[in-house]
Amino acid sequence: MSRPARSLALLFLISAPLAAQLVRTFSLDTVVVGSLPSSNVINDLAAGTDTIWFATEKGLDRFDAQFSRWAHYANTNGFGGDGISAIAIRGSTIWASTAYTTEQEGQSMPSGSGLHFSPDGGITWTAIPQPRDSGFVDTLTYGINKIPALDITTQVNNITYDIALTQGTVWIASFAGMLRSSTDNGTSWNRIVLPPDFGADRIGPSDTLQFDLAPTSGSSGLTGNLNHRVFSVFAGDDSTVWVGTAGGINLSTDGGVSWQKFDHTNEASPISGNFVVAINEQTWGATRTVWAATVNAESADETRGVSFSSDRGTTWKTTLLGEFAHNFAFMDSLVYVVTDDGIFRTSDRGASWTRNGTIYDPANLFRFAASALYGVATTGDTVWVVGPEGAAFTIDSPSNPFGSSWKIFRTYSPASSSPGKTYSFPTPFSPVTGVVRIHYAVDAFAAPAAVTIRIFDFGMLPVKTLIRNAPRSSSAEFDEIWDGRDDLGRGVANGVYFYHIQVSGTGQDEWGKIFVLR
Repeated sequence: MSRPARSLALLFLISAPLAAQLVRTFSLDTVVVGSLPSSNVINDLAAGTDTIWFATEKGLDRFDAQFSRWAHYANTNGFGGDGISAIAIRGSTIWASTAYTTEQEGQSMPSGSGLHFSPDGGITWTAIPQPRDSGFVDTLTYGINKIPALDITTQVNNITYDIALTQGTVWIASFAGMLRSSTDNGTSWNRIVLPPDFGADRIGPSDTLQFDLAPTSGSSGLTGNLNHRVFSVFAGDDSTVWVGTAGGINLSTDGGVSWQKFDHTNEASPISGNFVVAINEQTWGATRTVWAATVNAESADETRGVSFSSDRGTTWKTTLLGEFAHNFAFMDSLVYVVTDDGIFRTSDRGASWTRNGTIYDPANLFRFAASALYGVATTGDTVWVVGPEGAAFTIDSPSNPFGSSWKIFRTYSPASSSPGKTYSFPTPFSPVTGVVRIHYAVDAFAAPAAVTIRIFDFGMLPVKTLIRNAPRSSSAEFDEIWDGRDDLGRGVANGVYFYHIQVSGTGQDEWGKIFVLR
């Protein structure tokens, strides 16, 4: 599943038949073990003690750092072939949500297909259907109040984008499905009452309240609230829960009973934007700082950026204004933020930032052509990032300056085992939206050889010399990137192009095709 668009343009809650709510438990099947991830599109990750878990477009992956190998859970242990939209780890307990894209009235809509949890580090798994309700409008008891609530009967837009774990409770942020919690490992779910958009920034069970628990008004007669469209959730401890919505940040310090809302208008120093796509907390010494990716929602004066607070929301500061942040990780006093423009690092609480340049692996010459990154995690002095082009890590230590070198993991079909020893992808490719990669292997030889790659148009006129006499060994497979421009920097026209790989000293002479379609 491609990463869903983070947009507030439309939210459709389309009724669908209620499927049987069956919880199924599976013992360990034989997982597929390999040296590469399942997919190059990775939405999220979570770091355990000696393993890293990855939410890929093609399923759940686990990387064992000790053995440098990947395990793939797709189509095993009750997992189907759906993508993973969120992961959470607490000790040996792992939760993951699955999702897919469906067509509704000519539009591609993200849909949640369920959750999986393992209590033993991935040995056994339980599969749980995406939480849905059986009616249309219900009434929830909240202290002295009866809160009209929209029953969510669809999987469309009811997709779990984030998960948090406290002692005995799992919390899920399911956007159209709102905020829910379970104390029995997903057998039943509780809908959590959050403050409305207007009229009550603080709510508790002893307050007299008059609002609807609904993310949209629709045809139900309910009001609908952006603050009930939930996108992110983080548990600071067993009683402290932070929730990000399309209407702001919500904080509970009593395990989800009462809540305080922070938005772009109700604080003297407010958050930069009301659409909160990620929340995480940094603990350094005695200070706990919550960091949030706050994107502009509906108001013209909102700005995308990062908002943070060290006093539980009493005051907020903003930084990286203009950047679309996706997630956070920490290493003592250091903060890492992944954005559409790459990864940023600060050591002074956002007063100044450094941005890593190209993510490049000198071992196999792989590099990330796109700047966007979706997830980040740290383990020891290692910083991992994921995005639309795979996973990578770098070391951040006094002897290894941050980002000075990277190890990149990208999946590919081995060119060394194919007759032509080369192929290009994607096909067709659009220079407007990305690049094309020429993947190839070099015949075995005793010493490094020089590789030249030239691109020709359909009439065999030269267009671009991609590399000339570049040293390459036979110990790895390589990608060379073309952006669709000729030697003069001009964009090429649509059509069929040919590339020619010549390897000096080996007699290797390979040809391949590239289809350009803007």
